[in-house]
Amino acid sequence: MEKIGLAGNYASGVKSDCLVHFESTKSGGIQIEINSKVKAMFGISMEKLANEILDYFGIENAILKIDDTGAVEFVLAARIEAAIKKVIPSNNEFLLEMLDENKTATKKDDFRFSRLYLPGNTPKLMLNAGIHKPNALILDLEDAVAPNKKDEARFVVRNALRGLDFHGAERMVRINQIPNGLDDLEFIVPHFVNLILIPKCESAKDIISVNQRIDKIKKREKLNHDIWLMPIIESAKGVMNAYEIVKAADNISSMAIGLEDYTADIGTLRTKSGTESLFARNMIVTASIAAGVQPIDSVFSDISDMKGLAENVKVSKNLGFSGMGCIHPRQIRVIHENFAPDNLEIEKAKGIVIAFNDAKKKGLGVVSMGSKMIDAPVVKRALNTITAAINTGKLQADWMDN
Repeated sequence: MEKIGLAGNYASGVKSDCLVHFESTKSGGIQIEINSKVKAMFGISMEKLANEILDYFGIENAILKIDDTGAVEFVLAARIEAAIKKVIPSNNEFLLEMLDENKTATKKDDFRFSRLYLPGNTPKLMLNAGIHKPNALILDLEDAVAPNKKDEARFVVRNALRGLDFHGAERMVRINQIPNGLDDLEFIVPHFVNLILIPKCESAKDIISVNQRIDKIKKREKLNHDIWLMPIIESAKGVMNAYEIVKAADNISSMAIGLEDYTADIGTLRTKSGTESLFARNMIVTASIAAGVQPIDSVFSDISDMKGLAENVKVSKNLGFSGMGCIHPRQIRVIHENFAPDNLEIEKAKGIVIAFNDAKKKGLGVVSMGSKMIDAPVVKRALNTITAAINTGKLQADWMDN
């Protein structure tokens, strides 16, 4: 163990964070030093929280220094706990009260047009992300976190799952690549995460190992809510094993492709035309649809090119994808607008639903519209289109009454 524990960030440009310096001493009691521009307003509450955490871990003698740039309570608590545990090992967790709205479950087929990646060790990007109304927020423990910061990021992500206002967005976490990601699960499964993204997934074994750990934690914590999985395919091997992966468990809701790593793996550059990844994307869509889950496309990395993004989304939708990732809030609106059904799709879906309902009322076993037979998958797609149209404001919820 270390003699001095450091956790957090404090530098020019860093906001909504803090750097905590913890040193265990043999005598002298508790000494707390707070350096903050808002100390006059929040210094007393910050010191109170620090004392509560120190007392919780049974620490009677220590020096605790906090260099603050506006950290909210759940961030400050995460930084203090992480710093302490670098010096004094403990299996205990200091948990702030969880928001009631963060205890809600999601469904396997919830709409996932957009999911916004948020670095798990950068609190300032988390705090107001939900107001941009993505379908999901991803607290990222993998590529967005420096290797030497991954441990302390777990505490921030855990506390964010409990105390961050997601504004109704689905609560997702991308763990690290298996096997390292298995230890991340201890920090997220007990705290009502809705969906876990599994990066660089290459075989069904990755899914099985994740579910085995999830089941162990849920049994220990007496949890019974659904936790969905989204494997991310990022290699040639993963692409070739896509169907095996997506069929590995019933709690897989969706499967995504990560094109930055995929193109690197096959030794080519990623282009805006996407011809180099067309085979892989088709494989992901085909495997996902065959397994009855959502195919999710990769992020579009040029955050300044909204026209290029719109064109990319249209291609993605035409390939069969039902959503994609984003790395900046400005991308959310463009993704929603272009994944949403157009007027022709909506009218066709309305016709199918009306024909289906009429056939049911008449007790007919066969549904047809014009000269074409309508089977269950067609009706399901039509209902999904109607729901998407309602969710994106293109159709009134009571359209059948008008």
